[in-house]
Amino acid sequence: MRNLLRDWQRELKRAFTGSSDALPDWVPRLAEGDDAGYHLPGSAVWAVHGSMPTIVAGIRTLLMQALHPAALAGVHEHSKYYEDPLGRLARTIRWIFTVTYGSTAAAQEASARLHRLHEPVQGSYSDGQGMQRRYSANDPELARWVHIAFLDAFLAAHKIWGGPIPGGPDAYVREWAQAGRLMGVENPPLTEAEMHRQLDRWYDNGELRADSRVEETVAFIRNPPLHPLLRPGYRIMFAGAVYSLEPKYRQMLRLRTPRLGPFPLPVKVATKVTLGVVHLALGRRSPSEVAARQRLRRLGYFTDS
Repeated sequence: MRNLLRDWQRELKRAFTGSSDALPDWVPRLAEGDDAGYHLPGSAVWAVHGSMPTIVAGIRTLLMQALHPAALAGVHEHSKYYEDPLGRLARTIRWIFTVTYGSTAAAQEASARLHRLHEPVQGSYSDGQGMQRRYSANDPELARWVHIAFLDAFLAAHKIWGGPIPGGPDAYVREWAQAGRLMGVENPPLTEAEMHRQLDRWYDNGELRADSRVEETVAFIRNPPLHPLLRPGYRIMFAGAVYSLEPKYRQMLRLRTPRLGPFPLPVKVATKVTLGVVHLALGRRSPSEVAARQRLRRLGYFTDS
């Protein structure tokens, strides 16, 4: 049993960091730097990104982003997502945690790295009206969709399964707007209400689309090539992500909240229990947060609370 638990913890770490043993080299470097960065302990961003519902939020983000044909074309035509989904996940987590916990220079460098990776991601797609359009991963409006789908997912999951957000949801949207600016988003939303207005604009204008390519992507997100030890928990997390979707987007994706066995716990409860187990396995604080607190203590901030 101990060996099974150890193997499960190892696979969890590998899923989130790309390594089952040593920490990725970028994590200890978050202790470096000469300023506090864009976000501090006690901020809305630290509260949301330091909590376990981010796992469900990540799945929901992928489901939502699949509805934009330009975003999906970029993934299909330029990404190794299907070949190496955990590698792509680890790279995304690296950017999120570096902007959340790193110094200003580290956050800017990580965002510049993403811009460089996105430069060749260009092509054409058929929009919701069947018209051919060009896309570029560095296009500010496409970056806006990715940013807002992220915000929407992380807020929704945290409201259901997370704790209080310092300053409330508006504070989180306002604080994470800096991440949007780093990725080229012009005038990102600063309130939850404005975020929802901008999100619904794509839906109302018919710019989102659900077709066979979306169905293929959803099928992959539902059943990615995970280690067998991770699959039962992931199934519950996926159900939680579907549960958290607004009905109109769930309908577009042709998803229904799955039943979790013949005598299931409600999805909301099952997800909460699973997140608690993962929290126990991974520890109270992420290594990224620990490294950030080391930097902040060195710079004279009080971060032991």
